[in-house]
Amino acid sequence: MVDEQQEDRDGDDGAAVTTGALARRLGVSPTTLRSWDRRYGLGPAVRADGRHRRWSRRDVAMVEDMCRLTATGVPPAEAARIARERGPAERAGGAAPPAPVRGDRAGAGLPLGDVRQESRGLARAAVRLDAPEVQSRLNALVRGHGLTVTWDEVMVPTLRAVGRKWASSGDRYVEVEHLLSWHISTTLRSVPLLVPAGPPVDAAPVLLACVPDEQHTLPLEALHAALGERGVPTRILGAAVPVEALLASVRRVGPVAVVLWSQARSTASVPLAQHLTTMEWGVKGARRSPVVLTAGPGWAGRTVPGLVRCHGLGDATSTLSALYGDLPGPSAPGDLPGPAAPGGPAADG
Repeated sequence: MVDEQQEDRDGDDGAAVTTGALARRLGVSPTTLRSWDRRYGLGPAVRADGRHRRWSRRDVAMVEDMCRLTATGVPPAEAARIARERGPAERAGGAAPPAPVRGDRAGAGLPLGDVRQESRGLARAAVRLDAPEVQSRLNALVRGHGLTVTWDEVMVPTLRAVGRKWASSGDRYVEVEHLLSWHISTTLRSVPLLVPAGPPVDAAPVLLACVPDEQHTLPLEALHAALGERGVPTRILGAAVPVEALLASVRRVGPVAVVLWSQARSTASVPLAQHLTTMEWGVKGARRSPVVLTAGPGWAGRTVPGLVRCHGLGDATSTLSALYGDLPGPSAPGDLPGPAAPGGPAADG
């Protein structure tokens, strides 16, 4: 077996790279590259000194093709065949691969179920810990299909699948969940740079907060980004906001609405939500109070007078935008093809 430390030291050769250097570039392990060489013939054409693997530019392009194809859900054996047969001109032109096969292997072992093709590609990249590919896919999806479609039909189903795998495998896949969550959060915060936004509204904001003891913030980040697309002003307080801090923020900001996110029933506090509806500010005779929206599966089955219940990211965005009058919506990119996927955490709201 080749000494990987020696390979790493040799990886600076501009004409050809070693297995260790190529693995770092692609975000896969050297063992994976050797396995592809042994199983599918995707190995270097030349071996230095008869044993050290040296990958030429053509070899590297072929393996990069393999990574792109498997990330879209193409089974490895089929991806390897296509990568071997495609020439440099096809790669440069971005020739489209055949439609990926829906099968157990297409989701890299994750319990994805019947989801979008894009979820399978994202899942495979996440399982490989291929951070650049994960980020590139997320950015392209938001640009091409908009935030709400990407959240409901790709981000959330993939997160749920990783979460189920983590729950059934002990501590395995925790790194996949953390990496995927990080890049989804990064994408949500980058939405103003990815899609055109409506003109900002000069009015009091919407206050977004997780209830005390609630740590799940991604759905609120998605709502924050979706409202920003429409120009609705927001203030997001994040995870596990203490009661005193939340009440103080309401008094200081005077929001048009307050959104309370609860992922688990144990964290949903009806008394807190009801108390927020009684808060008032402003001059005598023109005092105002906020609209209080409850979002998240923690509030399921709780119908409380005076509280507005949200059912999905699109519903929450439309309900809150309507409080500001006739706002122009974001540009409407095309929907993703294929069957509808289950709704996400925000959709459970």
